[in-house]
Amino acid sequence: MQRRYLLTLPACLLALPQLAHGQTAVLRSQTLVEDQVIRIADIFEGTARGDVVLGAAPAPGQRIIIEASQLASIARRFGVDWRPLSGAERCVIERPGQALSRDAVLDALRSELAGLGLPAEAELELAAFSPPILPLNALPRLATEGGHFDPASNRFAATLIVLADGIPSIRMRIAGRAIATVPAIIATRRLAIGEVVGPGDARLVQLRAERVRPGTAQRLEDVVGLQLRRPLGTDLPFMSADLMTPHVIAKNDNVLMLLEGPGLSLTAQGRALEAAARGAKVNVMNLSSRSVVEAEAIGPGRVRVRLGALPLRMAERG
Repeated sequence: MQRRYLLTLPACLLALPQLAHGQTAVLRSQTLVEDQVIRIADIFEGTARGDVVLGAAPAPGQRIIIEASQLASIARRFGVDWRPLSGAERCVIERPGQALSRDAVLDALRSELAGLGLPAEAELELAAFSPPILPLNALPRLATEGGHFDPASNRFAATLIVLADGIPSIRMRIAGRAIATVPAIIATRRLAIGEVVGPGDARLVQLRAERVRPGTAQRLEDVVGLQLRRPLGTDLPFMSADLMTPHVIAKNDNVLMLLEGPGLSLTAQGRALEAAARGAKVNVMNLSSRSVVEAEAIGPGRVRVRLGALPLRMAERG
């Protein structure tokens, strides 16, 4: 926020005599201050009176503007050899700041409300919350008091107390509501159709229950190691219907056809007519007889043929 500012000088400084011969000074048109006060050196360069305090600095994250007439008055009073060349000259003094972390506020609220019935996994939605601005690099200390939680409406309120070096303590009443959440597994990267989900491709998060569709995967073990039926974008939830056991046989793969029974062990070369996961049924063409039989995928490149579905001219395995 920009505002024009008239410095209020300490009474002891107003009584200081004007110096008869000051040093030539240069106006700083823009200055950053991190202290709680403004000094002459923040406004003028090249003066021996630089350490003299003029007044309070702006609040963190704000700035003040000292116009030419006020600058000339300060220079005369403190013996600074400077005069404005025009009425447009001014000094803008800014004090950098940082917003209080929203996560830190939520953590403090959870601690206050935990003993009042707040569900541990609830998401806290704050009503019209504007985080206070603190001095740059300040290490805030937070406390809460006067907490209230209504399980019937899921509404809560508490007083937040913020302490930090360089500013007075801040007290603010915070209110909002708790929103029920449920676990969900989301993708950590974009996944293509047919990819097998690895341990680093998925993570567990809490999502608002109202936004989670039925069938959303809720456990990592229900996702990792399975294959995608359709592509999935980063941070989107896995749906159980879009996951399947990984294929061990791809369409048109050459496979070894096995027939095993009491006293019998036969093999033949075939070609899978479709993809199949381990344990799934798959139609296979015998490359020798050109007959198509139904088989069971038992591993990469291997199928088991049912006795009775065996095509003719299978080669006996020694």
